[in-house]
Amino acid sequence: MKRFGAILLSLVRSGFRGLQSSPVTSAVAVLTISVALVLGGGFALLVSNMGGVLERFGEELQVVAYLEDGLEPDEARALADSVRTVEGVAAVALVTKDEALRRFRETTGGGALLEGLDQNPLPASVEVRLIEARRTPEGLAVVVSALSGLPGVSELAHGQEWVEGYARFVALVRTTAVGLGIVLGIAALMIVANTIRLAVYAREDEIEIMALVGASRSFVRIPFLIEGTVQGAVGGGLALLLLYTGYLLALPQLEYGLELVLGNVTPHFFGASGALTVVAAGSGLGLLGSATALVGARSGS
Repeated sequence: MKRFGAILLSLVRSGFRGLQSSPVTSAVAVLTISVALVLGGGFALLVSNMGGVLERFGEELQVVAYLEDGLEPDEARALADSVRTVEGVAAVALVTKDEALRRFRETTGGGALLEGLDQNPLPASVEVRLIEARRTPEGLAVVVSALSGLPGVSELAHGQEWVEGYARFVALVRTTAVGLGIVLGIAALMIVANTIRLAVYAREDEIEIMALVGASRSFVRIPFLIEGTVQGAVGGGLALLLLYTGYLLALPQLEYGLELVLGNVTPHFFGASGALTVVAAGSGLGLLGSATALVGARSGS
């Protein structure tokens, strides 16, 4: 066990010596990984916040079926009962004309607009809340289709078009983020790989001596893998710091614009798991870049 620990410590020290021996190329690799993760992480943060808008809107999503004038109270209650049987409906509330007028007055601070009218112009309605599984554009379309064919319903109000449009926009942003992440990830891999390859060439004599004295291929390669992983982890940590700093600086300046895009939802930064994912992504890029560099390189083979 002690021998294993000593070997592991020796490998780690060798990896860090590699970083110290090529500070400029290592810094370039770190910065490249950091830039890639800042751009990719920024898109991921935007998608996460926009997804929160859809989730909040889904919780409040409801379909309002306005009833035809002249519908008797018993007929309205029977219609509400039939709506309850529609698949995907979680709750139904019947709003009478008097209740609609009361709500309007509360909303407008007295309802002065209706004071001069002889009769209540507001229609009765049935408010329909959906089960969680139906709070999607597809689920909403099914419920709307079922309600539109019911007798006594004059008009339907719902947010289907808004939900569908916003969902498409979120999908577009997500696709753009994935494409950008792939491009930047490949660029970061190439730079890390070239950095490690230069380190291999610079230490070629040392590697040959180690091979001559019986060092295994794994023993020779592990320090370079550690070097790439450390570069990636530092790049991920730097990206996380830049993202958080930018978030704090930009949030007050973009408050109103974010409210327009994200709705009445407070923007949030990555949680602990998201932050660890950013750092882990950097480490993974560094490790993969090192492994790529070592393929075909003379490293004790």
